[in-house]
Amino acid sequence: MVAGAPALGNGLSSWTPNPPERGSFPLDHEHDCSHIMKDYVACIKLVQGSNAHGCRLLAKSYLKCRMDHGLMDRDEWKNLGLPEDDTPLVKRKEEPK
Repeated sequence: MVAGAPALGNGLSSWTPNPPERGSFPLDHEHDCSHIMKDYVACIKLVQGSNAHGCRLLAKSYLKCRMDHGLMDRDEWKNLGLPEDDTPLVKRKEEPK
């Protein structure tokens, strides 16, 4: 049985699935962006899943590639949880001199 689907015999005549919030996420059949995706996955493995700045930049590059190739709708970086520029999201404390 599909999660969220009504059980048979419960009196519901039809079930309407809800579409994803941001629409579909087409597959990259031409592999236009797969090299960036592979670098991102390698980065995440290297940092053991932590939210590393370098990995965020790779994620941003991947999403930009998908937008450039029409594989996703264009959106503002802030709506995707990424900074407009390439500065770190969290500023480091300055070391005493």
